[in-house]
This record gives sequence, C-alpha cells and structure tokens, in this order.
Amino acid sequence: MALDLSSMASESVGMLNTSDHTSVVSMNLFVALLCACILLGHLLEESRWMNESITALAIGLCTGIVILLTTKGKSSHLLVFSEDLFFIYLLPPIIFNAGFQVKKKQFFRNFMTIMMFGAIGTLISFATISLGAMHFFLKFSIGDLNIGDYLALGAIFSATDSVCTLQVLNQDETPLLYSLVFGEGVVNDATSVVLFNAIQSFDLSHINTSTVMQFIGNFLYLFATSTMLGVVAGLLSAYVIRKLYFGRHSTDREVALMILMAYLSYMLAELFYLSAILTVFFCGIVMSHYTWHNVTESSRVTTKHAFATLSFVAEIFIFLYVGMDALDIDKWRFVSDSPGKSLAVSSILLGLVMVGRAAFVFPLSFLSNLTKKSPQDKIHLKQQVTIWWAGLMRGAVSMALAYNQFTRSGHTDLRANAYMITSTITVVLFSTVVFGLMTKPLVRILLPTSKHFASMTSSEPSSPKSFIVPLLTNGQDSEANIRSADIPRPTSLRMLLSTPSHTVHHYWRKFDNAFMRPVFGGRGFVPFVPGSPVEQNGHQWN
Repeated sequence: MALDLSSMASESVGMLNTSDHTSVVSMNLFVALLCACILLGHLLEESRWMNESITALAIGLCTGIVILLTTKGKSSHLLVFSEDLFFIYLLPPIIFNAGFQVKKKQFFRNFMTIMMFGAIGTLISFATISLGAMHFFLKFSIGDLNIGDYLALGAIFSATDSVCTLQVLNQDETPLLYSLVFGEGVVNDATSVVLFNAIQSFDLSHINTSTVMQFIGNFLYLFATSTMLGVVAGLLSAYVIRKLYFGRHSTDREVALMILMAYLSYMLAELFYLSAILTVFFCGIVMSHYTWHNVTESSRVTTKHAFATLSFVAEIFIFLYVGMDALDIDKWRFVSDSPGKSLAVSSILLGLVMVGRAAFVFPLSFLSNLTKKSPQDKIHLKQQVTIWWAGLMRGAVSMALAYNQFTRSGHTDLRANAYMITSTITVVLFSTVVFGLMTKPLVRILLPTSKHFASMTSSEPSSPKSFIVPLLTNGQDSEANIRSADIPRPTSLRMLLSTPSHTVHHYWRKFDNAFMRPVFGGRGFVPFVPGSPVEQNGHQWN
C-alpha cells in the first residue's frame, strides 16, 4: 500500500513538473515573440502603412499557423484567454498612460464634442448595431439568440479600439483629430463596458419605462462616480507625495507610490462595480497635473517612461494574442460546414459598424460646429471622414466582451455562440489590418494641411510627454509669461487676438492657482527645499 501511494505521488509530481515545464516553454516563446514584434516594429518605423498593432497581429497569425501545423490542428495559441488577464493586468496601464500623456489643453478644449462622440455617439451606434443585427440575423439559421445577445452585440461592436486608433494618428501631426479620436476612444470604451455590464445585470425579459429610466440613471451614476473616484485618487497621491516628500530619501518610493496609487484606483473601481476605465483615465490626468510636479526630476523621467513602456508592452501583448487566437480550431469547427453563412454574418456586422459610426459622427459634428465661432475649431467634412474612418477599427475590448458573452473559459459548445465569436474575430482582424493599413495614407490625402494645425497646437506640452517651453495659447498662460519677451510666440498671439481669453479654462486656471495648487502642489507651488523637485521647467504647463 505504501509503495502504491509513493508511486502515485511520484507520478503526480512528474505530471505537475511536465505541466510547469510546458507553461515555462509557452512563456519563453511568447516573450520571444514580443521581442520580435518590437524589433520588427522598429524596422518598419518609417513605413507609411504598417504600425505595431498590425505587425503584432501578423506575427500572431504566423505563429498560430506554425503551432497548428506542429500540434496537427489541436491548438493555435500558447496561452489560454483570460478576462482577468485582460481587464486586470493589461488594460489598466494602457488607459492610465493615455490619461497621463494626454495633452489636456486639447482634450478639455474639445471636451463637449468628445463627450458627445464618446457617450451619445456610442449609444446611437449601440442602438443601430443591435436593431440591425436583430433584423438580419433572424433570417439566418445560426442558432438561438435572445434579446440579451443582440443587445450585447451592440455593446461589443460599439467599442472602438483606442489602442489601435492611437497608433495610427499622431498627436503632434494631427492634434485636433488626435484629441477627438483619443478622447472618444476612452469614453467610448467606458460607455461600451458600462452598457455591456448593465445588459448582463438587468432583467431584459420585461422591458418597460421604469426599467429604461433605471438603466439611464444607473448609467449616469456610474459615469459620475467613476470619474470622481479617479480624481480623488489622483489628488490623494499628489497630497501625500507633496507633504511627505519621499524624494529626499528615495526616489524609488515616490515612483512606486505613483504606480501603485494608479493601479489602486482601477481596482477600487472594480471593487465597487464602477467603470474602472474612466476611473484610471482621470486618475492619470490628475496625476500628470499635480503629482508629477511634486516628485524629483529623476522620478519624473522615470515615471514618464515607465508608464509608456508598460502601456506599449501591454498593447503588443494583446494584439499578438488576438492574432494567435484567430486560428483557434474549436471556434471555427462549428462554422466549417457553412463558410458562406459565416462570411455573411461577419459582413453584416462590419456593415452595421460602418453605418452605426456614420449615424453619429456626421450629425454630431454638425451640432458641434453650431457651437463653434472660430473656423479653426470647427470639424470640417474631410476631418469628419477621417474621424469616421479611424474609429471603424475594433480590437481587444470587443474581443474580451465577446468572450464574456458567448464563451465559458474561452470555449463554446453552442452553434450560435460560435458564429458570434468567429464573426467578432473576423471583424477585428479585417478592420484592424485593412482599415489600419489605409488610415495613414487616407489622412495624408484628406488632410494635406495637417502640419498647419500642428504648428498652432502642438506647442502645448500639457502633459509630461514633452519637456519643451510652451507657447501661449488662447491667452491661458500667466501674465508673467505674457510679458516675457524672450520667448517667440507669433502663432499664439494671433490666436490670442482672434479668440476671447475669458473661457471656461481661463476661470479654471484662476481657481486652480488660488485653491488647488497650494494644497496639492503642481507647477509653481512646490516649496523650495535643497534637493527638492524645484521647477526646472518653470514654463512647462501641464
């Protein structure tokens, strides 16, 4: 008996060691592929067609084919998809870095337009895709889909992939477009996730006026509370670092505290069932405005590059996995007998995505233009077409939501669910590769004067991303800087003469200087202590 137990124990240990070794091999291969993506992306840096997301997708597809051949069709990926991996570990650094590096002056100058596109526009796209899918798919024999599935499809395909879009546009070359597409992408992702969670939590078998009003109220509550949580977390980090000043002992501590406080804001939002995307995004904005100025110069450089590096690696990881998972045999097995039907379903969804986006970009742009007096602030037709095109791409968020709705632990045994998963994969690959490849040349064709816009707005380093001296824009620098004659600002003075200086942002600056910065720090209000984070870049406004 003892010998039997010992032999069983040794066999179990052997199996465990084999499993551990397989995981180690998979991780080694995946890390090697990440390195290959970075190297190839560097070599293709000057390409007007390729970007890192497309490169990672292509390498993922090629790797999936190799794995399929070596495993004789049993598997195509090295890792099993996990929603926790995506939402808990990969998405936070991407969204936080987006807020931390954003040019806030551009973002908040177009804030109402961004909110219209990101919130109202997403709702319009959601309704268009849901109703269209319900209308067309009932004519196909693809299995049983209930109303919750159709509404979930609307939320899944309403999520534009800000990761992919932001790699196509450059905020220095096309600042107005970047701020609109970037801001819409973040708010859009948050809106889509909130919609998706609300669909799963509400009883959709009995829809009435009370349910709709409760849904809208819950939606607004999530937006407001998620934003406030991010702001509070950012202000708390600024206050703690300013008061305790870790840098006099160790810059490592203040860097670690910034990273952990940012991640804590995301996890608190998840804990309280809020929109963690919105929370960590606004936490990034507040940290870049206050906290970043309270740390030592070396910590500023470290945090700027650390956040950007984490975001970059997470983006590559996501697209690499999506490329490999696109060839998963288990998902395609259900639709292999009717490829024409699968292609039709994918084509319908892609068409609905295009129609749903057009249904709000052009009408809302028209409404936004009615509120703008200056022609420079209006969104012209060519810019509207560019915004519409850039937002057609779907990616990791859509994939993660589709897995959540139509699979269990990454697998599905239902025909209808398999159709939805394979169609999502098809739309994501096609939109990312085809639309991604065409976006750069399309922008150059439609906006040949984009450099003119960049000359007027790219000189606003409203984030830690640049360390250059800003030019005056819309009369929003201090009087001391206005009087400074040694800084050339011809473009800025022209803008000052053509635009009223008493804007909402003007009054916010007055409030910020009088009440917020004396408490939470920031540029110009950190007391001088030998070795403290003196404002070397005194002219930089963030």
